[in-house]
Amino acid sequence: MTEPAAFDVALFGEAMLLLVADRPGPLEDAQSFHKRTAGAETNVAIGLSRLGLKVGWASRLGTDSMGRALLAAMRAEGIDCSHVITDATQRTGFQFKGRVTDGSDPPIEYHRKGSAASHMGPADVDEAWLRSARHLHATGVFAAISDTSLQAALKSMDVMRAAGRTISFDTNLRPTLWSSTETMRHWVNELASRADWVLPGIEEGLLLTGHTKPEDVAKFYRERGAKLVVVKLGAEGAYYDSDVAGTGRVDGFPVKEVIDTVGAGDGFAAGVVSALLEGRSVPDAVRRGAWIGARAVQVLGDTEGLPTRAQLEEAGL
Repeated sequence: MTEPAAFDVALFGEAMLLLVADRPGPLEDAQSFHKRTAGAETNVAIGLSRLGLKVGWASRLGTDSMGRALLAAMRAEGIDCSHVITDATQRTGFQFKGRVTDGSDPPIEYHRKGSAASHMGPADVDEAWLRSARHLHATGVFAAISDTSLQAALKSMDVMRAAGRTISFDTNLRPTLWSSTETMRHWVNELASRADWVLPGIEEGLLLTGHTKPEDVAKFYRERGAKLVVVKLGAEGAYYDSDVAGTGRVDGFPVKEVIDTVGAGDGFAAGVVSALLEGRSVPDAVRRGAWIGARAVQVLGDTEGLPTRAQLEEAGL
């Protein structure tokens, strides 16, 4: 008999303490901040765990107050943190985020260079632990934070491919973390070629593929092996191209007021991945992703809008 998977989803990535300004305007004018968690992979991990999936997260943190707060927050969400290494000689990354009132992307200032997570490398990929998950969710952020984390990202995807597991990949571009646009384009597309499900945004797709139409962006990754590509179109919803469901569009959900756009893509990913792992259809999965993404932009932090299973069922998704 095949041993059941210990986890539904495994993730590698950096958690950062997020300090959100209490008022709109330049960051330097803010006098107080709200403390939150941040990190593309951790946002998705929290989103998946709240929906009832078993989630394992691997990372490195300092033993400073920020690292202690982040580890406690992830454990409180029911996420397995047995492969999070805490190191007193390293520091935890953090970021400041401003407030805006016009629905635009808020200003963000990162303080993550040389952080504990940036020291992660291939040796941090516990192959047995990783294979105990039935799915890996990866993003372009973890690969960008250092040369060694890039190698860890590649190894984690290769391990899961060899084991016959599914892999999702959110391109999630961070141009300032890469040495050049060309380097970013090469490695993000290389990572995408290892994934089954690829989730680019339309603007990211333009930068990575040179194409402006979602159909062409999707075709680019489908030709490189992806079984499903979902191109995020913001308020307009998303376009998908799939082995099993063909092509189509899903409308976005109306939002009364956009509070903060950061985290919407992570919520979208949590919706799509959770639904697909539950055996839902591609259109249903994309619809769930769009709904969670719409919730995410209506709150201050990255994770407050991520729903519980009960809230999801109440919405009929």
